[in-house]
Amino acid sequence: MGIECRLDDSRTRELLAALNHHETALRVTAERAMNTRLEGGCQVPIGSYAELIDGEIWLRALVGAPDGSQIIRGERRGAPQDAEQMGISLAEELLNNGAREILAEVYNGDAPA
Repeated sequence: MGIECRLDDSRTRELLAALNHHETALRVTAERAMNTRLEGGCQVPIGSYAELIDGEIWLRALVGAPDGSQIIRGERRGAPQDAEQMGISLAEELLNNGAREILAEVYNGDAPA
């Protein structure tokens, strides 16, 4: 479940703070950072899953060709306070390992030179 409110609405933010689950927020931060860096949308299979295990975040992700002919996978483990950077660096790894071409083909209709 996700709840949004105005940034400048301190009263509502105080009320909603009790509903925030810190561990889930850390995991979602890593997943969203990865998806944002990949400019994820509905046209291409992009997946990520973060777990908090023994005080570390374990982020696993993939980018696949729409026809399933190619899947690029990666993972990172690290400190919870590095969740956002972990997501970004995993996205960079995926891009460098072939996801860039998959995404270019899906979004632009052709692979980059």
